Amino acid sequence: MQPRHTVSILCAALVLGLPALGQDQVDDIPRLSDGTPNFSGVWQSLTTANWDILSHGASAGPPEYGALLSVPPGRGIVDGDEIPYLPEALEQKQRNFESRWTEDPEAKCFMPGTPRANYMPYPFQIFHSEAGMLFAYQFAGAARIINLDNHQPSAIDSWMGWSNGSFEGDTLVVDVTGFNGLAWLDRAGNHAGFRLRVVERYTFAGPDAIDYEATLEDPDTFSRPWTMRFRLYRVAEPDAHLMEFKCVEFTEELLYGEFYKRAEG
Repeated sequence: MQPRHTVSILCAALVLGLPALGQDQVDDIPRLSDGTPNFSGVWQSLTTANWDILSHGASAGPPEYGALLSVPPGRGIVDGDEIPYLPEALEQKQRNFESRWTEDPEAKCFMPGTPRANYMPYPFQIFHSEAGMLFAYQFAGAARIINLDNHQPSAIDSWMGWSNGSFEGDTLVVDVTGFNGLAWLDRAGNHAGFRLRVVERYTFAGPDAIDYEATLEDPDTFSRPWTMRFRLYRVAEPDAHLMEFKCVEFTEELLYGEFYKRAEG
């Protein structure tokens, strides 16, 4: 057999085998006893979206910190790489950007909101059983209960919103409302208001990866709904677990330093 014929046969075998391999990976996902996909585990995003959910180049941070607070380059996670801001909301985004080093809620250790909590550079853990779901985030001790039954509207506005979940086949769909309008979407100042509605979709891309999609709608901020997408990866170490990240104590100078100095004066 000629070498080129051998190569052609091998390539054909690989191409023909790819769909079957992909299908095996999708089918080989963890499930609960009732057959529902089991999302339990520690997960983490590998994007740079927490710095900016749109495509961006590297940029400097405050000069006194050298490269420590510089922004790494990254590809955007937004469909079309554009956020359809209304004019006044776009102006607010620019003001947020200019004051980002002190006004980003992350700097103040406030809860990150949804969907930002899912693409911060910290792991989060999903606890999933037939009885319900809990998302626990390492940053600021944030958490969400996903109500799979007895869906109700939010009783009070909050940083993380109110999450009602259901399954469409093997996809977990979470409808999140009831926001307080204070969270940012990233360190670049992208934002939404209290009328924000986020519809999340979690779909296994294999036993150790989840394709995440979130559609955001807010008539006070955006001219139309828009969608972000990225992949979450399972933290596979045998002892994977969340660690305690109490950041409130690190914010005292930022939040209250002027009052200390005023009292001393």
